[in-house]
Amino acid sequence: MSNGLEDVLREAAPGVVAVLARRYGDFGAAEDAVQEALIAATDNWGRSGVPENPRAWLTRTASRKFLDAARSDQARRRREVLAAMREVPGEARERDDTLTLLLLCCHPSLTPASAIPLTLRAVGGLTTAEIANAFLVPEATMAQRISRAKARIKSSGTPLRMPDPAERPERLRSVRHVLYLIFNEGYAVSTGPHLQRLELSAEAIRLTRMLHRLVPSDGETAGLLALMLLTDARRDARTGPNGELIPLDEQDRSRWDRTLIAEGTGLLDAAFSRGAVGEYQLQAAIAALHARAARPEQTDWPQILALYGVLEKITGNPVVRLNRAVAAAMAAGPDEGLALLDGLEGVPRFRVDAVRAHLYEMAGDPRAAAELYRSAAAGTDSLPQQRYLITRAARLNQATR
Repeated sequence: MSNGLEDVLREAAPGVVAVLARRYGDFGAAEDAVQEALIAATDNWGRSGVPENPRAWLTRTASRKFLDAARSDQARRRREVLAAMREVPGEARERDDTLTLLLLCCHPSLTPASAIPLTLRAVGGLTTAEIANAFLVPEATMAQRISRAKARIKSSGTPLRMPDPAERPERLRSVRHVLYLIFNEGYAVSTGPHLQRLELSAEAIRLTRMLHRLVPSDGETAGLLALMLLTDARRDARTGPNGELIPLDEQDRSRWDRTLIAEGTGLLDAAFSRGAVGEYQLQAAIAALHARAARPEQTDWPQILALYGVLEKITGNPVVRLNRAVAAAMAAGPDEGLALLDGLEGVPRFRVDAVRAHLYEMAGDPRAAAELYRSAAAGTDSLPQQRYLITRAARLNQATR
């Protein structure tokens, strides 16, 4: 499939799913019908070209697929035929359709493990096989996960409509959280042989750009997009020639993408000008401070430490406390950072061990650092992270001989 055709299908599909789900009242069946229509479009358009109105073509085809499937159940057939006679929403609804579908896929009743693949399939247009491959699980397992998510939405009785004004902030918060998790899994893969999965981080950025276009006045959505861009700008410098992990303070900063950094900082400045500041804007502000430092020693660690302090108060997230410990060590010495790690719970043990090892190394205790690096390596399922931590431990052991 050509990139142009793939882009057209991915842009049109979410709105078509939303139209069918609202028209017929069955999100799961609507999503399945659109997937069949996309397959038909790939075959048809590849031979005859993209039609003048791709969305209308997909809507007609998916409707036929939906009704063909519905005719096997006579009790439902009358309801589907009557529903098909309703007025088709006009183009003015397309923006709301996509936003509504995002809000539905990221419904607070779904766990992230369910919402992430459902969003990637229904809104992102990825196939079940592609999603399964990204998360290193069998396709059948991922298909069951997506089916359960659709069944949960159906059983909840949630209509496909824009939430009431009172509900919308919470639903948007769920969408942002799911997109954030997708990006993080793509940027730092939690398991397997790869450090990054570019297709996931790129899809998260694409979907967040879409969300920002749909709610341009939402400062936290702008902050999330800025955070992704500022983080992704460092992507090429994070790995060496053999795929090995390169930590932030050792990266070649000339390889950072200055175009993405400029876009991210511009989004962040605009978001801050709107008043209220949220957790994604604060994380983006920290990323921007790193981006502005031409050399590691120029990093404004006191300001980063202050931002982490505010972020921890807002979120209560123990991962923020872990990052704050690193900032404290850089700003005021390793003892300050180690003190913040005491009693820290709610973070995977290997991550705490890795940070503690780094701080002991800063404090001039290579033996304790090496032992903690080995412990951290044993606790992670990411092969690149394992190799990095084992290498750090080996270097310290060699230095102490």
